[in-house]
Amino acid sequence: MEIIQSIQNRIYEIRGERVMLDRDLAALYDVETRIFNQSVKRNGKRFPADFMFQLTKDEWEGLRLQMESSQRSMSSQFVMTYPSRRPNSALPYAFTEQGVAMLSGILNSDRAINMNIAIMRAFIQIRRVVYRKTTW
Repeated sequence: MEIIQSIQNRIYEIRGERVMLDRDLAALYDVETRIFNQSVKRNGKRFPADFMFQLTKDEWEGLRLQMESSQRSMSSQFVMTYPSRRPNSALPYAFTEQGVAMLSGILNSDRAINMNIAIMRAFIQIRRVVYRKTTW
């Protein structure tokens, strides 16, 4: 259950979609972000615009501020200094729930399979919470 909470802390809402960033997914799958993105690019046909998109500079700046604020309030639960880990010119990619599901077709290690299951459970759990709030 702790892993689900950790994953949920890495799910953001951008452009009205719940998404996970390439760097967070790479960390969960235990691969470098560069290697992760290369795998995705080699399988580009699997990731249409509604499965994956690159953040704009404004979106990235807003999200960085949100993450920094969140990190301060959550103490050291999620220690990752986003601004210093990626060159300013490299904007992150965001993966929707469908994009995350598609990753299971290209990342086939045991860790990737188990992590993908946990990520899908985290998305489902968020959907259930949102559904309950809207039906009250």
